[in-house]
Amino acid sequence: MPTPHEIDPRATGDPRNVYPSDEQFYSSDRPAHAELPEDRPRGGRPPAPLKHRGTWATVGLVVGIILLVLLGIALFP
Repeated sequence: MPTPHEIDPRATGDPRNVYPSDEQFYSSDRPAHAELPEDRPRGGRPPAPLKHRGTWATVGLVVGIILLVLLGIALFP
């Protein structure tokens, strides 16, 4: 039977070759109750509806861009 962690069989008596089990290794740096509260709870109320910019803001933006282009054409023919 092979030894764990591929230790040379000639060094099995060496006290430096004592390794913890996987459970001991992974539990050594965790608190006793390692469960965290859920950061994104499921269910509940529906999300708030998205708020879009008003139509006047969109119209103003488009008109501003058109005026900028026309002004650029008029000033630099």
